[in-house]
Amino acid sequence: MRRLRITLILIALPLLTGIFFAVSKKKPETIPLPPAQSYNSTASSQTQSPAPSEPETALPAEVNLAIPFTSQAPHQNWDLPYQQFCEEASVLMAASFVKGENILGPDDSDKKMLAIKDFEEKKFGYYEDTTAEETAVILRENFELANVEVVFDPTSEKIKKALAGSKAVILPLAGREIGNPNYRQPGPLYHMLVVKGYTKNGNLITNDPGTRKGADYVYKPDVLLNAIHDWNGGNVDAGKKVMIIVG
Repeated sequence: MRRLRITLILIALPLLTGIFFAVSKKKPETIPLPPAQSYNSTASSQTQSPAPSEPETALPAEVNLAIPFTSQAPHQNWDLPYQQFCEEASVLMAASFVKGENILGPDDSDKKMLAIKDFEEKKFGYYEDTTAEETAVILRENFELANVEVVFDPTSEKIKKALAGSKAVILPLAGREIGNPNYRQPGPLYHMLVVKGYTKNGNLITNDPGTRKGADYVYKPDVLLNAIHDWNGGNVDAGKKVMIIVG
């Protein structure tokens, strides 16, 4: 009888272990997000740094900007140039939000990102791996947006303040450090996404173009903050800490 029990336990252990790992890798439950808010130019102008004599305004408990989503491969074709289109997709999402425009499905997104690529090739001589400053140039010159700022040393508080002011935030990242399970592994060496809000518990709501499942994708703030690195020619883990504020 004792041998039978030991045999049953030995048989059951691998099965239970497999069940444990299967459950642990399940996608987390969907987190209720705050209502999406359209661009508010008045709020945007009111979030400039106050004069020394003015008190800081308390930030809202949660924010979710109504930034339209597109994957960088809108037709699920991940060949070139689409595997390099995270910057183009991020720019398109942020600019569309500020300009009050929609992204009308995959065909519309595809056409607009290819037009951004044409601009980049004429302006820079290439379209791949644009830095934060080059991405800001695209927003200023191609989309004619005046309020585009490159900010060094981002913090969770700086990101939240921009979002509370109805500004989109674009983050350049070492893509393999953020652990999105929906990426084609091992994930992109260099990546960009748009932060569109934050939840009451401080998590950041993003539109991540690196996956078709990237709309309203929630990251813990430390995951993104630790992975922020500007493009520097290849050693992206050593890239500068920077973000782009749009609006």
